Formats: sequence, C-alpha cells, structure tokens
Amino acid sequence: MVMNPVYRAPSDCPAVIPLFPLSGALLLPRGQMPLNVFEPRYLAMVDDALAGRRVIGMIQPDADVPGSASVPKLYSVGCAGRITQLAETGDGRYLITLSGIARFRVAEELSVLTPYRQARVDYRPFATDFTARAGEEAVDREGVIRALRDFAKANDLRIDWQGIDEAPNEALVNALSMMSPFGAREKQALLEAPDLKSRAEVLIAITQLELARETGGPETTLQ
Repeated sequence: MVMNPVYRAPSDCPAVIPLFPLSGALLLPRGQMPLNVFEPRYLAMVDDALAGRRVIGMIQPDADVPGSASVPKLYSVGCAGRITQLAETGDGRYLITLSGIARFRVAEELSVLTPYRQARVDYRPFATDFTARAGEEAVDREGVIRALRDFAKANDLRIDWQGIDEAPNEALVNALSMMSPFGAREKQALLEAPDLKSRAEVLIAITQLELARETGGPETTLQ
C-alpha cells in the first residue's frame, strides 16, 4: 500500500468515503484540520480509515433541512481529507490531523452497517482542487488583507502580519477561511465558492457584513 499517495485527479480518490458531520468545521484542499475524536462511532471510523486509504469526508449538517439529532440532514458538498497525523491520548480519544485533498459532492448516501455514515461521492465538479495554487493571480490580495486588518482591529485580535505577508494567496485565503469565526452557512458559502478568486470575494463580503453588524453600520449583502 502506498503510504504517501499523490492526488492528481478525481480518479485518484476513493469513490466511497466515511462522512464526519461537524457544524462549523471547514476543510479546504491542502489545509490542515486538527480533530479531537471521542465518540465511539467516529473512533470506529478512524480505525477503519487507517486500515484503508485514510480518507475521511468532512461535511456540515444543514440546519435548514429537517432531520433528527442523531442523523441530521447534510449539505451536499464537503471536503475529503487524509489522516496525516494521529496520536492516542490514553483516555480513549484520538487526536488526528486531516490534510485536505479536494471537495466533493455527495452522489448517494449508502445504507451501511457501520456506526458512521458513508457516501458515494463525486470529485469531478471540483477538478481544479487538485492543482495547487490554481487561480492565485486573480485574487484581490489587498482586499483580503484590508478586510482582515479591519476585523482584527474591531475585535482586538493579534495577527502574525509577517506570516500573512509571506503566505501565498491560496494558503492565505484558505487558512483565513478555515480559521474564521463565522457560522455554518458562511463556512458553507466559503467551501462552495467555485474558485479561489470567488472564495476571496466571499471572505471579504462576509467579513464586511460581520463588521457592519458589530458596528451598527450599513450591511453588505452577501449574494
């Protein structure tokens, strides 16, 4: 088994993957997501993933669609990640890191005997996710940084500006999107943005909207 696979195209990814529903959790291609896994069903999911291709699909529950607490309805788009780090805590938990591979659209949720959910997924609508730094030249970097400065000032946040200045556009936009304190709908909008330029525009718009709410100024409409 290849221990360090390279994902160049949708065909390199498993068609059926386990789903990890988690509200407010945003994983993007080449991003790093730390997770504290403690529920028995998701411990089983990690065990099974480690025995296979180590791929897990992060996806958000859709609060706007009726469902049950134990089996919530899900958004149709998530992001697959590979387990690249794992530690056992000694008290029955796993600390793992997922490295984002590519976004997917749920084609079919499967009837399974596992305690966790699984789905057949389609990566083809997001084929550009397999190309690192695709579309960086179209990003409004100054606009992203300006929005970050305004948000940091309004919320008295300390920012590593040297790291910001050194980060390539893809890493900058995706890291800020993943770390943003926004809600599930906003995170989903960032996930489903068709390309990096659009994600940067959505990030700026959401930040301006949040600032308007905080300051009582005129709100920006997020389309």
